[in-house]
Amino acid sequence: MAKTVKNVTQSQLYKLLGAFGLVLTVVLLAAAYGAWLGNSFATDQVRNQLVQEKISFPEAGTPALDPEVFPGLQQYAGQPVDNGVKAKAYADEFIWVHMMKTSEGKTYAEASTASRANPTDEKLAGIKTTLFQGDMLRSSLLTAYAFSVLGTIAGYAIPVLLASAGVVFLLTVLSLAKARRL
Repeated sequence: MAKTVKNVTQSQLYKLLGAFGLVLTVVLLAAAYGAWLGNSFATDQVRNQLVQEKISFPEAGTPALDPEVFPGLQQYAGQPVDNGVKAKAYADEFIWVHMMKTSEGKTYAEASTASRANPTDEKLAGIKTTLFQGDMLRSSLLTAYAFSVLGTIAGYAIPVLLASAGVVFLLTVLSLAKARRL
């Protein structure tokens, strides 16, 4: 028995496109809401955790924030480390400089290897411990920075997703209106 081919009318096509558009609009709005949640969570979490640690940049004009040694940190003088950008600056430009000064340019891995080779050298063991602590602090601060970047990206996605939902919804309304006229 031969199958009969059914033709889709223009009206049916526009209705189908309209239904797809409605679903896509809802998906885009849900994605915008998810991006808003992600942005809010990341921003709040990073801020709350950093504020809780009570880390601050040294005051301007003090030897601890010498403009010759820390030129990139002068803008943060006396401020708390309360966002990802400040966390990255503190980790990369403050802690790192102190670590390198303490260890004469050696990384934790290098100091650890040297300490294992000279287990009775207390100075080297102290440097290794200091570098380990510095690396852990830097890792925590740089993780906060990474999450803040993810939150920022989610924040940028919100208007894009909302605008996309608006365009799709407009096209959906036009498609359904066309289907009614046919």
